Amino acid sequence: MRKTMEAGLAALIAIYFLGGMSARHEIFPWPQLSALRKLVSGERAAAPSRYTFDDKGRLIGDESKTLVTCPTQTDRTAVLLILGQSNAANDGGQRHTSNYGPGVVNAFDKRCFIAASPLLGSTDTKGEYWTLLGNNLIASGQYDRVILAPLAYSGSEVARWATGGDLNPVLVDTVKQLHDSGYRITSVLWVQGEKDLVIGTAAETYQKHFKSMVDTLRQHGVEAPVYISIASKCLEPSNGGFKEHIPDNAIVRAQLALSKIGNGIREGVNSDALLDQDDRYDDCHIGGTGAEKAAQAWLNLLRSDVRLESSR
Repeated sequence: MRKTMEAGLAALIAIYFLGGMSARHEIFPWPQLSALRKLVSGERAAAPSRYTFDDKGRLIGDESKTLVTCPTQTDRTAVLLILGQSNAANDGGQRHTSNYGPGVVNAFDKRCFIAASPLLGSTDTKGEYWTLLGNNLIASGQYDRVILAPLAYSGSEVARWATGGDLNPVLVDTVKQLHDSGYRITSVLWVQGEKDLVIGTAAETYQKHFKSMVDTLRQHGVEAPVYISIASKCLEPSNGGFKEHIPDNAIVRAQLALSKIGNGIREGVNSDALLDQDDRYDDCHIGGTGAEKAAQAWLNLLRSDVRLESSR
């Protein structure tokens, strides 16, 4: 009897935290449960949402999107595969749209849309800075077109991306769709680590799972460099009650070590060091000034590497 009660209590606690997280980020199953509650109670239904999500809360439809013909890739086209958790997803504090019309597009499900926050392919419906990066890449003269292919899940730990994880098949499918559309990925941008610091993932474990994900990419024809961000900082109270950030932690050590092992893995933007308190609107997620800093840092990094490659 006691074990049954303990199991029931644990289930209630899990449901409570799941409900709080899904409500906060407006992801599955909160929108569906909210609509069902209103239907049962007889409340007047709200206007239908313009958004559509899959069963993992990924944004897969937005009635405001502008469908365009997918551009042909040339040597002046950047194709960016964007992976990670909330700071790679649609959780930013500032929305952006393409300054170049179909010059910056959001590729999803073998279709292309003029890039505008939120981007299809990632969770949540707020802002992001990848569209700003696309604008900056074209403004710099480095590229004529930028293809953004985001696949980021809020709150995801690295194990979910490794072989055997639930996001690994989605990653494979995304890569196949890009290849079927005639695109060769030019850079993979990884922004993740905050969740693993909170749950206490060991450095060796983080490295093992990340290398497994990279192996998946290589096995499916992705030869592009994989940029691993230095990202572990998230002081928001809802983030597991994590109160203090120590820069020299297991996740940062793992990320720095991974950037030196080869196999096309390179160090990405160090958002832990780059962004201060004012750049995060809730002590975790990136606000307007943070978006500008991050987009500029990625621009500098990608341009520097392109110049380095062309000089060889």
